[in-house]
Amino acid sequence: MSDDDDIRTAAPAADPISDAIASLRARAVHQGPSADREASEALGLRLAVDTERENLRLLEALLFAAAEPLDEETLIGRLPLEANIQALLAMLAGEYAERGVRLVEVGGRWRFETAPDLAEALNEVRQEPRKLSQAALETLSIIGYHQPVTRAEIEEIRGVAVSKGTLDLLFELRWIRPRGRRRTPGRPLTYGTTPRFLEYFGLASIGDLPGQADLKAAGLLDARIPADFFMPDPGRSQGDVDGEDPLDEEDQRTFHIDFMDEDGDAGGEDI
Repeated sequence: MSDDDDIRTAAPAADPISDAIASLRARAVHQGPSADREASEALGLRLAVDTERENLRLLEALLFAAAEPLDEETLIGRLPLEANIQALLAMLAGEYAERGVRLVEVGGRWRFETAPDLAEALNEVRQEPRKLSQAALETLSIIGYHQPVTRAEIEEIRGVAVSKGTLDLLFELRWIRPRGRRRTPGRPLTYGTTPRFLEYFGLASIGDLPGQADLKAAGLLDARIPADFFMPDPGRSQGDVDGEDPLDEEDQRTFHIDFMDEDGDAGGEDI
């Protein structure tokens, strides 16, 4: 055998890349399909967890954005078909259990609301402005300038019946009060203003109400007022007034009942 024949029959030199490929193939054959199944299951589990988290985020957004509580049927219609609404609601409620807002069920519907223990810190007192009707303004003006004045006298000055609602509103605002009883047949109640009235309108005393010249300058009185026009002096209401007895404790308790009795034939005036 020649030297050339020896060269042709010698084993081929080792190739590292080929060896690595062969090793991987051998390992795959040895492990079988179980390795692929485990990897697939792990991937599927991760996808399921991600999907659940996305569904949970969507549920949270729906409840936050809703103007009113939502029932489960409505939520199911907005979530993907595979979503387990009961499990998601329980999970979301658990996540918010110790937060400033909580997920609660009210009448079979779900909503977020503030935690009950924070209610005191969230209380806010607001003063809502109320616009008085023309009837209430006129009645208040008459009481302010003519006090002590009876309901019959208010109606005589205004020319129309005074509704219970008009006086009730002024009582609710604490701008008027029952002053006493007129020493006339029937002893009707008399009305006057209160310290709250003075505070609201920035008056030091009832005598500081604008007079005839002030009202005319403000355009609240016609320049061509009648010659016999009389502008009452509200300052006369200070102190005792002849012809009026102050209310006693019993009168203070029952004057509202008296007013209700007097109101049987009052007209339906706007307040």
